Amino acid sequence: MQLLTRIKQKAVRFLFNTLSPPAGDAAEFFYLPACCLSSDPPSRPPDGRSLLLTPCLADTPAAQVLERAVLESRVREVEEENRQIRLQLSQSQGTAAQPPDGNYGNQQWGASADTGPEDGDNTAEEKNNHTECPRSPTVQKCELIHVACVCAGHNASRDVVTLVKSVLFHRRNPLHFHFITDTVANRILSSLFQSWMVPSVQVSFYDADELKSEVSWIPNKHYSGIYGLMKLTLTKALPSDLSKVIVLDTDITFATDIAELWGIFRKFTDKQVIGLVENQSDWYLGNLWKNHKPWPALGRGFNTGVILLYLERLRRIGWEQMWRLTAERELMSMLSTSLADQDIFNAFIKQNPVLVHQLPCFWNVQLSDHTRSEQCYTEVSDLKVIHWNSPKKLRVKNKHVEFFRNLYLTFLEYDGNLLRRELFGCPSQASPESVQLQSALEELDEDDQCYDFRRERLTVHRVHLYFLQYDYTPTEDDTDVTLVAQLSMDRLQMLEAICKHWEGPISLALYMSDAEAQQFLRYAQASEVLKNRKNVGYHIVYKEGQFYPVNLVRNVALKNANTPYVFLTDVDFLPMYGLYDYLRKSVVQLDMAHTKKALVVPAFETLRYRLSFPKSKAELLSMLDMGTLYTFRYHVWPKGHSPTNYAKWRTATTPYKVEWEPDFEPYVVVRRDCPEYDQRFVGFGWNKVSHIMELDAQEYDLMVLPNAFMIHMPHAPSFDISKFRSSSSYRNCLNTLKDEFHQDLSRKYGSAALKYLTAQRNI
Repeated sequence: MQLLTRIKQKAVRFLFNTLSPPAGDAAEFFYLPACCLSSDPPSRPPDGRSLLLTPCLADTPAAQVLERAVLESRVREVEEENRQIRLQLSQSQGTAAQPPDGNYGNQQWGASADTGPEDGDNTAEEKNNHTECPRSPTVQKCELIHVACVCAGHNASRDVVTLVKSVLFHRRNPLHFHFITDTVANRILSSLFQSWMVPSVQVSFYDADELKSEVSWIPNKHYSGIYGLMKLTLTKALPSDLSKVIVLDTDITFATDIAELWGIFRKFTDKQVIGLVENQSDWYLGNLWKNHKPWPALGRGFNTGVILLYLERLRRIGWEQMWRLTAERELMSMLSTSLADQDIFNAFIKQNPVLVHQLPCFWNVQLSDHTRSEQCYTEVSDLKVIHWNSPKKLRVKNKHVEFFRNLYLTFLEYDGNLLRRELFGCPSQASPESVQLQSALEELDEDDQCYDFRRERLTVHRVHLYFLQYDYTPTEDDTDVTLVAQLSMDRLQMLEAICKHWEGPISLALYMSDAEAQQFLRYAQASEVLKNRKNVGYHIVYKEGQFYPVNLVRNVALKNANTPYVFLTDVDFLPMYGLYDYLRKSVVQLDMAHTKKALVVPAFETLRYRLSFPKSKAELLSMLDMGTLYTFRYHVWPKGHSPTNYAKWRTATTPYKVEWEPDFEPYVVVRRDCPEYDQRFVGFGWNKVSHIMELDAQEYDLMVLPNAFMIHMPHAPSFDISKFRSSSSYRNCLNTLKDEFHQDLSRKYGSAALKYLTAQRNI
């Protein structure tokens, strides 16, 4: 306090010694609060005449001197002196003052949480814009930061992941995300965060359907539709005990710690309830085109892509009634909104300017076609939040767009597994899943020869369901069949061919890295075949670990099929033309709804990359006789498919039953409630064999379809089969896993499962 007093005295002496009264009404003014001694650039008052003083100077003779104009050449000297004084003050407080709870006494953290320059250019009345001097870091070390987003549909659910990555990358605080979602986004994001398992991150979901009635009466021309108005309802949607929240659009990218933005709440005056950045386009000026009539706004208006909402104060002033009255009044003349909630927020602020706290422009650098955002980002270091607020997104016209695009792509393709890092020093409540996982990991023996295989089984992979637009309408007869398969990046070229051969619904699980998922997205959006198919569900299972978790990936595809029946196949196979309709008829013919049956689709293969695909069974038999086609793996692994009895199939006209034999692994059609694949089998070997064995243990009848077939297309050997062939330890561990599977099968199904163990020993 003694140093603070000396600094105040020094500042006043400096002013009296250096500032002489001007001869006229010359034109530079400054703001020098004796309390905080801000080093920020001076803010010119709106009327250009008055000088803002803190209460400690307002009633002294010095006030009369300071309220006069000063020479421009002297202002720079005063600002430099202020900067030096503030530096001394901050150093003094940083070394002398100790936080009361001891949780954030870290100078490095205090520096990182600095919110930047004071916001001296607020539109609220300047006399109300003074705050107490901060005596601690802006944001405490383990303070929980609340973030809200409105997210609806498949595309927004994909976009919001990039936003979340950018926030997680920079954050040093625990976070609580609040998502207002439709049914689609809820399913996608709840699965994603559950499998992501990021420490010190909480997620809550709120049903947007319950809020639609609050805003559905407002006509809206914005491309976001009714969901673009949902931010108006946050005081009602979010918990009543939540006092503050940062509200973000899904097309936002952070380039700094979100705690800096959260810290600005402490700069709000007692009256301010909303923090916004000025709109960086001329939209609200009404001069973009002839007869352009925007909604009323204060000056250029404000952009609502980034909002600080003081919920507690908003509820206190009756926000819900106030925005409704504003909307009703303006809609009488405007008829509809053009920019969704942003129009209503701006009309409200126009009537109540004292309630807004203007944020510096770098907290929302807007990149739409009509913005003048380059006037904001004079230096790269100024950028904190980038907002792709254009329907064109990355294709927006901006001469610096390549820089912004690269920053966005950094997080778009960033490995999300790397964000599963602990916040050291911040206590967090571990989820039951993470506790269970940690317990299972501790039970593993690291000296076990097969430790890597057992560790892989416990790995929790991030899963992003319905990565692309998906729209499926169930059939009325409950006979629909979904083709279920899994693939990696090296099989991507098979997708178009499969879609041409199979017109029914498809559930595909893709094992990819974050970067590969974006390659797939670009591929699918450029493909005329794929982008026109909306009944294909693409589910991304993100890469982690050294093995290919083939059965885990299969299970993701299986569990997210939405039809009563599933065709379990591999992506290397092309089904015969018309197989979809044939399988639906077979489901009815064989009464699969009331019996346990697995319909076997006979598998063949070709060694030719270009094949004139047979259009009928007769054509296939002819090609089989000519040597153009072969029964699948007849020369490498005949046991895998020989129980299908191809000789009988050649002349069969009705379905026939076959018995299970060791290593039998046909491709089958079963009810969706069939057992899942055993996830202990990773990489190559026994991943399908074990599944067919369990179907047999559950007494499924294996029925071969006489007029169905599928053909395997040639491809390079996978990395996992190469490891299987070259590594004896790999093969030994596979045998160990087989034995353990047999034992588990016997415990689960009793004496009926002993035949599998006997059969294995006889091989």
